[in-house]
Amino acid sequence: MNMKRVKRLLNRIVILPLIFGYCFAADPTQSLSKIEAQMLALLTQHADQSMHYKLLNSRLREKNTLWEPFQEALENVGEAEYMRLSELIVEKSISELQESVNSGDLSYEELVTFYIYRIRKMESDDGRFINGVISLNPDAIGRARQLDEIQLKSEGRNKNSIFGIPVLLKDNIGFAGIPTTAGAAALIENHTTNAFITDRLLEQGAIVLGKANLSEWAYFFCRDCPSGYSAVGGQTLNPYGRLDFGTGGSSSGSGASIAANYAAVAVGSETSGSILSPSSANSLVGLKPTTGSLSRSGVVPISSTLDTVGPMGRSVADVVTLFNAMVGFDREDPAMPRLSEDLRLIIRQAPTDNGTLGILTTYADNMQYQNALRLLSENGFNLQEVDFQNERHPRFSEFLGAEMKRDLVSYLQKNASASVEIDSVSALQEFNLVDREIRAPYGQALVDLMVDLNLSEEELEDLGAELRAWGQTSLDRLFAESGIDILLGVNNHQASIAALANYPALTLPMGYESDGRPVGLTLIAPSFQEQLLVDVGLNIEKILAARKAPANYP
Repeated sequence: MNMKRVKRLLNRIVILPLIFGYCFAADPTQSLSKIEAQMLALLTQHADQSMHYKLLNSRLREKNTLWEPFQEALENVGEAEYMRLSELIVEKSISELQESVNSGDLSYEELVTFYIYRIRKMESDDGRFINGVISLNPDAIGRARQLDEIQLKSEGRNKNSIFGIPVLLKDNIGFAGIPTTAGAAALIENHTTNAFITDRLLEQGAIVLGKANLSEWAYFFCRDCPSGYSAVGGQTLNPYGRLDFGTGGSSSGSGASIAANYAAVAVGSETSGSILSPSSANSLVGLKPTTGSLSRSGVVPISSTLDTVGPMGRSVADVVTLFNAMVGFDREDPAMPRLSEDLRLIIRQAPTDNGTLGILTTYADNMQYQNALRLLSENGFNLQEVDFQNERHPRFSEFLGAEMKRDLVSYLQKNASASVEIDSVSALQEFNLVDREIRAPYGQALVDLMVDLNLSEEELEDLGAELRAWGQTSLDRLFAESGIDILLGVNNHQASIAALANYPALTLPMGYESDGRPVGLTLIAPSFQEQLLVDVGLNIEKILAARKAPANYP
């Protein structure tokens, strides 16, 4: 038993009465604060129309409820202790955190308490808040203490173990301790059970720190609205440029929060780009796995054909650790093949000539892409130029809408709590017509689209088969004719066709534009080739070494 660790734990026995509840403003139509009004006025001058936000902070939740109950307990941390813990925690990998715990320099309780303190510190600062978190887990500290006791009796943790590591869940993923809202007013009291992957994380010893903000209904809700906005969580902001860059969507809070070091890792979800986009926008690593490799049971859906959850973190190794903690065969998910039970990824050193990488001629003028290719070539990678025109199928939105119209009903019947008033997209449409400026300030055009769709089950099945064949044929032919093993793209530019082909993708930091905007290099491979993506990704990450923490979040 490590006596240094024991002493530190005994010295830190404090009661942290974590309590969380949604708090409706006394007057939801109250005027904007002076600071928010000034920020919104400034954004009206932004050259990017998508940055012309109508609101920043939620009108359905008082942000102070996140940390108000912790005031006395968090005062026991103090700024000096916060700075000491910062040296051990900020920008540290899971393996580094586990090494600090094993050495007795850090406890899991200190780790969780630090993140709560940091969330309060940043989110109560008008110059730094990012609205990355919707809710906090009331049992997070208590669970950390229990895991510390187990840790004391052990010989230490594997450096790549999720045990004791705080994880944020995108708020469309079920967790019994707090509501699963999908960012929507209609689900604000959706106290549901754990998703399958949540149970897996808990079984592996992870600590669910809380829920991350997201683009409402996973960004299948409105048109021409900013990514990262939800009625419950407000507008997520990008820590690399709060009033300059979008966050990417729909796992916006997962991306912004991990970039700002609000937790060690986060779980996102993707239908078409919703992990890849916020990961690349926030200089993170994100894995969009093959649909069927991780369970979707207990996750608010868009499309049972294309949806998947996936890990997001600051390194490939952290993403692998989180992925491995979520795998397992789920009988309730029809997309899962039996191999999912044993689908583990390995962190290992592979040769740089492990396969041929397809490089796209369309990025001839992209400086970050060309610089990355130069470095890869200098370090022994096999590069093959390919000409591929990425297109979006004209019926893609129609397909997603038809699937969500069907699949959301199934979720609401099976998973939603009795307090949820809606039972269909038509009921959602009606619900949002009341207090529209609060529940749907950017409108609900995609909900309107879904209500008007009247595809039969046979027509939907035929449309899905057509789209999947289109995507698979396009990418299968490209890979076969060019002889490549991985396609190198940028950000989430190839997300929709990769989704339809069910090709997994791994994005990682590639660099920054001249104004500081992060850019991601995205690796795409055929179905269930995640290990190849990881092998190549680990090498590329080491060579590019591109990630830099956001300057205003030390």
